[in-house]
Amino acid sequence: MVPLLTSPIDIEREEARRQAIQELLRPEYAKESLVDRLWRNVNRFLGDLLDQESVGAVGSLAARAALLVIVIAIVVALLLVARRTARGGTARTGGIFGEHRRTAAEHREAAERLAAEARWAEAVRERLRAVARDLEDRVIIDYTPGRTAGELAAEAGRALPALAGELAAAARVFDDVTYGEVPGTPEAYGIMRDLDEHLRAARPAPVAGAGAP
Repeated sequence: MVPLLTSPIDIEREEARRQAIQELLRPEYAKESLVDRLWRNVNRFLGDLLDQESVGAVGSLAARAALLVIVIAIVVALLLVARRTARGGTARTGGIFGEHRRTAAEHREAAERLAAEARWAEAVRERLRAVARDLEDRVIIDYTPGRTAGELAAEAGRALPALAGELAAAARVFDDVTYGEVPGTPEAYGIMRDLDEHLRAARPAPVAGAGAP
């Protein structure tokens, strides 16, 4: 009598498996993206877990425990992504400078010290801070808390058009090593150092329309 009871169930499972294999062999699945494939497999896995509830209390508890683990993993992943995004947004809106105000000479000295230690990303940041502070001290640009590297390049480029290209390139380097997780290099620091030296020797362009007396 036992075979008579279990046979229909086995037949149904084998038939379902055969149909699933035939379904996967259809041509459209060959073009299925990896994300869609993973999502389909997750759905199938969850469906199998829920089907286990029919085998009794043990299967039901196992299914619920597995679902709980999956939900917790998804929540943790979302929290990590949100925290990283928030941290990146705060850094971007915090501007070029850190918490402590330094002079251009102090930023420049710190940059050279970091470069000597091959800490290139930190050296790049300190050198651009020296550039920004020097331009503010010389009143070539206004003092603006929270200014970004792009805003610095745009404002200084209007006052010093001959160096606008170097300023824009330096801003991109700063953003790359600060927010883009691009490693600093001696070449990147060289761009900042050369810009600093060029700016220190530069003079603002005359204001258009300001004629002689």
